Amino acid sequence: MYRYDEFDHSFVKARVAEFSDQVARRLAGEITEDQFKPLRLMNGVYLQLHAYMLRVAIPYGTLNSRQMRILAHIARTYDKGYGHFTTRQNIQYNWPALADVPAILKDLASVEMHAIQTSGNCIRNVTADHFAGAAADEVADPRPYAEILRQWSSVHPEFSFLPRKFKIAVTGAERDRAAVQVHDIGLHLKKNAKGELGFSVYVGGGLGRTPMVGKKIRDFLPEKDLLSYTTAILRVYNLHGRRDNKYKARIKILVHETGTEELARQVEAEFAALKDTELKLPDEDVRAIEAYFAPPALVERPEGEAAVKAARVENAGFADWLGQNVFTHRHPDYAAVTISLKGIGEVPGDATDSQMEAIADLAEKYAFDEIRISHEQNVIFPHVARADLKAVYDGLVEIGLATANSGLVTDIIACPGLDYCALANARSIPVAQEISNRFASLERQREIGELKLKISGCINACGHHHVGHIGILGVEKKGAELYQVTLGGSGDENTSIGEIVGRGFAPDQITDAIETIVDTYLGLRTDASERFIDAYRRLGPAPFKEALYAGEAKAA
Repeated sequence: MYRYDEFDHSFVKARVAEFSDQVARRLAGEITEDQFKPLRLMNGVYLQLHAYMLRVAIPYGTLNSRQMRILAHIARTYDKGYGHFTTRQNIQYNWPALADVPAILKDLASVEMHAIQTSGNCIRNVTADHFAGAAADEVADPRPYAEILRQWSSVHPEFSFLPRKFKIAVTGAERDRAAVQVHDIGLHLKKNAKGELGFSVYVGGGLGRTPMVGKKIRDFLPEKDLLSYTTAILRVYNLHGRRDNKYKARIKILVHETGTEELARQVEAEFAALKDTELKLPDEDVRAIEAYFAPPALVERPEGEAAVKAARVENAGFADWLGQNVFTHRHPDYAAVTISLKGIGEVPGDATDSQMEAIADLAEKYAFDEIRISHEQNVIFPHVARADLKAVYDGLVEIGLATANSGLVTDIIACPGLDYCALANARSIPVAQEISNRFASLERQREIGELKLKISGCINACGHHHVGHIGILGVEKKGAELYQVTLGGSGDENTSIGEIVGRGFAPDQITDAIETIVDTYLGLRTDASERFIDAYRRLGPAPFKEALYAGEAKAA
């Protein structure tokens, strides 16, 4: 993984000192909250319902055990003993005292971490496929390119005060596990007919108030042109993006109002003036950064298959976990492991300090000291010898993180909602917990099969509900919480935005509504292999609407 160079160390150290002074001035009353707001946002500090919140960057979701232990230390020392992993592959602390934030940032800096550009109208944390460097279907590891973009975008003088926040994602496999088409810029690594690396470029994707799927404006961008082309896109956006209305300020609105062809023409014109400048990536620099992401030395472990086979027979829980949370690795003697942070009835994405410590220990012992955070709010060990899978499972059982539900209905993405967020209209966490408990039976979950359920507590869509196979949006109506349901969304290579099925449901109705949708699907699918999303695309919304609102139609 990438290690800070001399500039990085100096830059982060200087930022910590600068923000420490700003915090001291705020606490002394020398500056007001309004004056302090832009300063704290530049350093990842939000003011939520009950307290300040600190969002810490985990670039492209990659960290090591030393860094995970610092995250545990912060949760234990400065917060309430837990952290919340987010859909941006970051971690949030919901209860830090403002006076403690400089000390937290100093602790983060000691392990090459920070909170810079995790908020504000700037280029946010660049995200990537959580199986990067391990996936069997990968064309190339996307993380070196995410790191190049991180270095280029950090306090970029031209792009630090954009019309609105800006998000970039990179994936390197045919199967999109980074949701690139719902980002402001999405980059999909591929090879052309000559075997050269480059990117399909999507622009103008995004969720929130006006969800849109990104438009492909380049089928193949050569690797060397990554920064010049990205700069061209940002320049067009910075010049023409709306600054008079924050609801229309994202680049997706610019793409929609300008038209894809015209926007692409403007980007290409800007790119033509940039592509032969110093922004062209030298091959030696790309290869040098790639070296930081070299895979670990994976020695042959042929005993793994027999060990797994024996353990599967002896332990039913391990067999379930193996079938659901263990994924194919490019090396036949290894596997990638998803550690579910979605225990039945638990808060999605939360991990305690002791769990983080134990994850760090397991990573150090069995996973080559490498940990990933997924945009689906889970933890990943990308490289585990199959011979060690049972030991990893046993370690996860001890800390309550061996739930075998990756990709199933209880693997719910949820934002913090009205329990924490000042922007939220409704609670997300209790809804997620109730649905999780309703579908607690693993046998039933596996009968249902792959089903991505996502919940947001407001229209900002931090829970990605628009691209859930089943999405739930909490809204406020006449002073009460109400939950809208969308169906048919997807954030993979076949991205789609879910459709609202009808009127919303009260808090005591929403779980029953989800069960009705699931039961309708089970009764209409062609066979057990037809996934929910495929059945919905075949059937459309009509049978689900009929099942949900049949009583009302008869009464009318």
